Amino acid sequence: MSHFNLKSLTFYAVAISSVLLLFKVVTAYGESSLKAPLEIDSNYRLMLSEKLPICDQSGFLLLNLQQSGIYLNGLLVPDNSIKTSKVSKKSSLMGKIKNQELNLSGTIQKHILCNTPNVQKQTNLIPVKLQIQLVKKRDLIGKINVSDNSKTIGLTAIPQKTKEKSEEPKNH
Repeated sequence: MSHFNLKSLTFYAVAISSVLLLFKVVTAYGESSLKAPLEIDSNYRLMLSEKLPICDQSGFLLLNLQQSGIYLNGLLVPDNSIKTSKVSKKSSLMGKIKNQELNLSGTIQKHILCNTPNVQKQTNLIPVKLQIQLVKKRDLIGKINVSDNSKTIGLTAIPQKTKEKSEEPKNH
């Protein structure tokens, strides 16, 4: 019965107490300091403060976001393209949420940014950077930079409602 002597019991008590204390400290830290990232809407209509320097005209753009924790994938499309045409997956943005700011970058086809028909079969890919502040109000404010141009253009991102695929049947 050497396992029940005073030294062994003291050792086990100290080991168990240490593990419990460590668990309590880690749990308290996690509850106070670790926060899940904000869940963001998936579709935004982007209103630019002025036309893009690479475009002759301006139009509205839609930003479709998919979120996985702090990481984001985005697809930028002309406002009218959701119903009329398919958009190339080559024109996509990637980024993440950091310090309440959404940062996305990637390449977008020029005809998408300028909201013009794609008469040319070539893909004019334009580098794009988006920064949008995540605040608790409905419309988000940010900026867009295209073609690695030093000029940034202000934008407002307005959440768009997604249509429910199935509606609840009405009981009479």
